[in-house]
Amino acid sequence: MTNLPPSDPKSSEKTTLGFDEFIAILVAFGAIGGILLWSFSRRDTGWNFNIVLSPTPSSTIQPQPSPTVTSPAAQVQPKTDSQLEAAPVPPTEIVPEPSPNSPQILPPVQVIPLDSAPKTVPFSISKNPESSVPSSPLPLVTPAEQKSIIPPPIAFNDLPNDFWATRFINALSARGIVKGFPDYTFRPNQPVNRAEFAAILQKAFDTELSKNSVPFKDVSAKYWATPAIDRAVGTVFLKGFPDKTFKPNQKITRVQVLVALVSGLNLKQPAKPAQVLSLYQDAKNIPKYAVGKVATATANGLVITDANPQLLAPNQAATRAEVAAMVHQALVRLGRLDKISSENIVRRRSQPQASPEQSSLSKNKLANELSSH
Repeated sequence: MTNLPPSDPKSSEKTTLGFDEFIAILVAFGAIGGILLWSFSRRDTGWNFNIVLSPTPSSTIQPQPSPTVTSPAAQVQPKTDSQLEAAPVPPTEIVPEPSPNSPQILPPVQVIPLDSAPKTVPFSISKNPESSVPSSPLPLVTPAEQKSIIPPPIAFNDLPNDFWATRFINALSARGIVKGFPDYTFRPNQPVNRAEFAAILQKAFDTELSKNSVPFKDVSAKYWATPAIDRAVGTVFLKGFPDKTFKPNQKITRVQVLVALVSGLNLKQPAKPAQVLSLYQDAKNIPKYAVGKVATATANGLVITDANPQLLAPNQAATRAEVAAMVHQALVRLGRLDKISSENIVRRRSQPQASPEQSSLSKNKLANELSSH
């Protein structure tokens, strides 16, 4: 009797899955997993791979139509809602057929990109490419009011609000023309020397320089005010002395400030200087060289005094407050600053009509006083 080898185990009705079926299922799931991994790795292409199962599976795969490329020159006619069609879809993935014993796997359905969903907004294409892009009207925006770029003035602790020159000083301080001291004082009653006045002129005016350059024996190249002095002399605001000196530390007088401003601005002299100077009780103290300049300064509103307006005090040293006020009035004359109403500005007052004899005597008296000085 021959011993036969044991036969291969067969699947029985009690065994759910055999070894071959188990291997087939593993292969099928491995293929499905590979396809899913590949599909998810292509999300960067802009396609939506959310699979939706159709109610009736189909074993036949229909080829998808390729998208039609329309040339830019082709004319596109607007379509109605009934003529709109779904956008082209990418080709359907082919899933390898599993073994007969594996669970049934339904084929994937067509996947439509989210961005290609049909829209019902009609449009038209014109010859101008930019006009074919639909645009919504933008809301009207009212431009904001232009803000002032002038910073606030320095709050000097020695300038009360009721001081006669506070407004003039603040107007120049806000523009950096005049400055104070490290202790936040302005020292309005302190005299101004010629070098300091040249520095103020340099910051206040930007007139053209003349070609004449005058070197001064008492002003070195390293002196702090040398650029300002050169600028003031080059713009004809200031001059040196006959001995070729500038005397930068000399206190500048009120009449010298007025002469400098009238010369630098090149203001026109009035027809009757003596009549203008009749406002001042001390007109005889005006230097002879400055008679016409002072009359011009008075006629143009440059003269400001903190005392009696009928007293010019021409040879008195000008204070920092007086210089600031006179420079302010010169900038007003140029139209660069707004006028400030002040009782300290000397103005030509209308006088009662005098007889010809009185008028002639008054003019002769004033002329004699000016010539005798």
